[in-house]
Amino acid sequence: MSDAAAAVNVDGLPPPEAVRIGIVSISDRASTGVYEDKGLPALKEWLSAALFNPIEFQPRLIPDERELIARTLRELVDDARCDLVLTTGGTGPAIRDVTPEATMDVADRVMPGFGEQMRQISLHFVPTAILSRQVAVIRGQALIINLPGQPKAIAETLAGHDAARGIFAAVPYCLDLIGGPYLETRDAVCAAFRPKTAQRPKRAG
Repeated sequence: MSDAAAAVNVDGLPPPEAVRIGIVSISDRASTGVYEDKGLPALKEWLSAALFNPIEFQPRLIPDERELIARTLRELVDDARCDLVLTTGGTGPAIRDVTPEATMDVADRVMPGFGEQMRQISLHFVPTAILSRQVAVIRGQALIINLPGQPKAIAETLAGHDAARGIFAAVPYCLDLIGGPYLETRDAVCAAFRPKTAQRPKRAG
């Protein structure tokens, strides 16, 4: 069998493109071992279930320090060449919650729709969602999104629910537009939305 034939899977499609994803859990206590971090495992589990793409994760566990968060985001995008960076934690109104400020420090462009939709999703579950300050930005050819700190809220925000579409449905097309890899989602977890002109044949499963 030729290399070209071997590269085609059972659907008759070439294999999905590889994607490099930075996942950053931001917590003073988890980063110092006071309690076990649950953000990174939750992100890995959800993304691995949602995507057909082979994923190279770049995990980071850091405290709530604005300069360190900004430096970590720059390193993940500029040096590690991540296509997508998801943070969890540090987005509330507490004094030590500085993730949105650090994210804005590294932004080339702001994508306000992500934060707006995240709060709409969370408001279906808790009234305190209005206290969340999550933002999303573009740096270079990478998308950076702040997510909530709790694993349950992470999944709800990414996947959505009956009354509100999750934010991850828009992530693949956003990456298309900024020159990233073509993300292929499993519809049972999260169906990506693209205009018909931007769609490729869908993979089974």
